[in-house]
Amino acid sequence: MDLESIPGVGEKTVRALSELDDPERALRAGDVAAIATAPGITQGRAARIARGAIRLEHDDPGDFLATDRAREVYRQVLSLLKERTVTEYAAERLETVYPSSQRSRIVEVQEFASEALEREPDPAILEALEGVEPLRESGDVRVRERCLATTDAERYSEARQAVPELSVEVVEDAQGLAELARGYATVIALDESFAGVTLEGDVQVRPDALENPAEVVPERPLSFFAQNRDRLQAAVEVHRAAGLEPSCDLEALEDGLSRLAEDGTVAGDEELDRLTTAVDDLDAAASAAESVANDRLREAIREQDVTIEGSDLLSLVERGAGVDSLLSRELADDYAAAVEAARDHLVDALDLDQGEAEIARRAFSDEPTFPVERDEDAVGRLREELTAVRERRAGRLKRELAADLADQRKGARDLVRDALELDVELAISRFAREYDCTMPEFVDSEAREQTAESSKTASPSRGSSEAASRLPSSRDDGETANMSDDAVGFAIEGGRSPLLDEPLEAIEPVDYGVAGVTLLSGVNSGGKTSTLDLVASVVVLAHMGLPVPAERVRLRRFDDLHYHAKSQGTLDAGAFESTVREFADLAEGGEGSLVIVDELESITEPGASAKIIAGILEALSENGATAVFVSHMADEIREMADFEVTVDGIEAVGLVDGELEVNRSPVKDHLARSTPELIVEKLATESRETADTNGGTATATDGATDPLFYDRLLEKFE
Repeated sequence: MDLESIPGVGEKTVRALSELDDPERALRAGDVAAIATAPGITQGRAARIARGAIRLEHDDPGDFLATDRAREVYRQVLSLLKERTVTEYAAERLETVYPSSQRSRIVEVQEFASEALEREPDPAILEALEGVEPLRESGDVRVRERCLATTDAERYSEARQAVPELSVEVVEDAQGLAELARGYATVIALDESFAGVTLEGDVQVRPDALENPAEVVPERPLSFFAQNRDRLQAAVEVHRAAGLEPSCDLEALEDGLSRLAEDGTVAGDEELDRLTTAVDDLDAAASAAESVANDRLREAIREQDVTIEGSDLLSLVERGAGVDSLLSRELADDYAAAVEAARDHLVDALDLDQGEAEIARRAFSDEPTFPVERDEDAVGRLREELTAVRERRAGRLKRELAADLADQRKGARDLVRDALELDVELAISRFAREYDCTMPEFVDSEAREQTAESSKTASPSRGSSEAASRLPSSRDDGETANMSDDAVGFAIEGGRSPLLDEPLEAIEPVDYGVAGVTLLSGVNSGGKTSTLDLVASVVVLAHMGLPVPAERVRLRRFDDLHYHAKSQGTLDAGAFESTVREFADLAEGGEGSLVIVDELESITEPGASAKIIAGILEALSENGATAVFVSHMADEIREMADFEVTVDGIEAVGLVDGELEVNRSPVKDHLARSTPELIVEKLATESRETADTNGGTATATDGATDPLFYDRLLEKFE
């Protein structure tokens, strides 16, 4: 895949994508999480890039949604899907699912959606998904207690590039190594020439160190796992709750994570914890030991009478002696006991082993002083020893843990990706279940065989008791079900518009099918616009490759969707001209188009509107497009058209308590009665009933109107 050919991808983005391990795989798979790991690319940007790559892969012009209203319907149904995601990733990933005219793309998503419909959105899975996020790359890791050493300048440059986490030092000989060993806990010599040299400290000769940097800097992989501990653990829980086949050994991964602290250090090792605590508490413990010695010594002085002969005192003063000499002479045993107590306290407080204890005891001298003070040099040596031992043990444990986790890294990535992709599938499954969806059937000749095969394996998710496919439908009691494959534009059975702000059970199912060009008539507030929204949402979802909210749907594969919403008032001359030009372009090249128009007559005065609409319908009919025009002027348009225009009607059964009672499914080849006609008919009926009650007459004095007046008005509608 030529990255520069992806729509919306420039040179800078190409350079960023090139840093991915396998950019082509990520782009072809729409792997938003992987793409978002490229430098400077956000998750939202990654979704747009993935969408562009998919378009390129399927040679998709990306212009299926041809009007603002069509795009608005797409955003509305997409929002319904995104609302049913748990993770931000899944919401962004759904942005890569868009309506397409390309058969290959539709089939690709249908296969994915068919598998998604098999998923049960168990609450335990959804809860576990709340902790899953795309993995973060570890930031800059800097290790200060370890360094690399070499005598070669070229090797030096290579080491700095391969292992930026460590300092790299140039030395001339073994003496240089020895000096480094006094400043670092571990020195790793890269030159073979140092083999066999014995030096104090932890000096390792490893000429192959740059071949496997993770062994030299285990902090690198450990940092990755430490930053992603919670995300990985959540992904593990998702796999267990959903029964997914894991891409790695879950127990081994959990064991490794349990031994890893949040800061990337090894956790759970008692000896390492002891050494770490000893280093951290050394100063406090030394101060406490001083206090122990001084408290003991003060108490001894208080309890003991010290007698000094005058000649002895004079002698001591002449020699410049002070309190220390007096302590040495008179309180030598007490001082020794106090110092020993200080030493014991320091050893016990830090839980030192025998070798460490010998160093610790040097922190308090046998020479009497008051107050007793620690020897800072001895404390410093103890700190160096403890730190060196700690770092050596930590390094070994890190290497062991890094080795255990190294083989899990790719599997861990796949584990999280699979959990995130499951959220995408569950969103589709939840949408399908909540809106009682089924997979649509495309009937154009090239897609018919593939779609029929897909429909056999797709579960419409109408609850666990209805998991089997519902295509083809067993219903054949309506016009839509009996349309031939060659004639069908779209045929919807039991459809419920997801765009209605009503509970699903409150929405009356609609059956409607159109082949060719059709006018849709009906009473005000009878459901004409919601029927158009149903058709648009079904067509958009079908061309996204997703299930649709209906019992059964059959449709052709359209090149584009032109949905024109009802105009708000008459257009001015410029806007009117623009609208007519748009329909002129559509009439010339709209053979594979679906055109949905809501009351186009509102763009100008009624007489002119009927003529213009009739002309547009003629052109669309000649071009082989599929079109539904809602109009209150169906009769006038039909008279002006030079071909037999099909007129369907959403029929009002009548008025009940002042409210329309409507059959929401359009009746084929039927011009629906208008609301005014129904009201006049209601008034005529009531007037006749009043006249019958009054003995066949009606007068102005009794508040009744002559039924003949209403009958005369009704005749005008015939």
